[in-house]
Amino acid sequence: MKNRILAGAALLGAMALVATGCASPGNGAGAGGDELVTVGFAQTGSESGWRSANTESMKEAFSEDNGFELIFNAADNDPAAQIAAVRDFISRGVDAIVIAPIVEDGWDDVLQEASDAGIPVVLEDRTVTSSDDLFASWVGLDFKKEGVTAGEWAAENFADTPTKMVVLEGTTGSAPANDRAEGFNEAIEGTAIETIDSQTGDFTRDGGKTVMEGFLQKYGVDGIDLLYAHNDDMALGAIEAIEAAGGVPGEDIKIISIDAVHDGMQALVDGKINFIVECNPLLGELAAGLVTDVLDGKDVEKEVYVEDQSFTQEQAAEVIDSRAY
Repeated sequence: MKNRILAGAALLGAMALVATGCASPGNGAGAGGDELVTVGFAQTGSESGWRSANTESMKEAFSEDNGFELIFNAADNDPAAQIAAVRDFISRGVDAIVIAPIVEDGWDDVLQEASDAGIPVVLEDRTVTSSDDLFASWVGLDFKKEGVTAGEWAAENFADTPTKMVVLEGTTGSAPANDRAEGFNEAIEGTAIETIDSQTGDFTRDGGKTVMEGFLQKYGVDGIDLLYAHNDDMALGAIEAIEAAGGVPGEDIKIISIDAVHDGMQALVDGKINFIVECNPLLGELAAGLVTDVLDGKDVEKEVYVEDQSFTQEQAAEVIDSRAY
């Protein structure tokens, strides 16, 4: 598939263009005059600060002011409930469906049902393993590249130093968990970094805290040198566990995380996290633009990648006050 990479100022420009494209009510196919375009959005849940920012971005973009009626469903990280929500959208005869898939597998049947009903599907944030002819487009981040960027920092900073690492994984079977693990492992290959334990914290702060407490009981603060968390919320939970165990996060145990939400960036500024790779949650305008173009019969890219940044403590301090999430 042909990929489109949007970065920095180019991303802002693209968002502005998309906002213009969906600003007039009823400009999408199937709207008819001043009727709103009905869109069903199947969200994963509300497991993290990142997810909350992503949901708000989608709700703002698919607003009535922009010509949409949004039917929103958050599945609380239950794949079966999310598929049921999509089937409900189909039965309602919505104009389009947007999905942030909780897991990659198990989508073939319901996506085929949407296709048979003539309802286009746009994926946002996460991906699926289904044939790409079952959805119109996907917009999101390069999760594997995020993992590579995080791993490159680890490789550069630990190199040949024997390092005991634990990993807080995202939701099992999800695209970001799979890809961030793969990218990180590729980047640290050949280094002296050893993964001594790895468990899922389901992208939640409570999950990260609970799993980290288990790691600390098993290995002790002195037995862990590095923590790689698949998102900021799990890292923030781990920080609580490390401090409760008498350790100093960012010093006794170095921490690498992904997301760059405000609380994570503040922890980075405070020295409790050592390096963060960004995962931009503000995908709403781009998703709305894709839906509008698909309904208008326009050709769209199959994959739309948004470029991520990364931050050290000094870099985070320079930008934290100006960030939108």
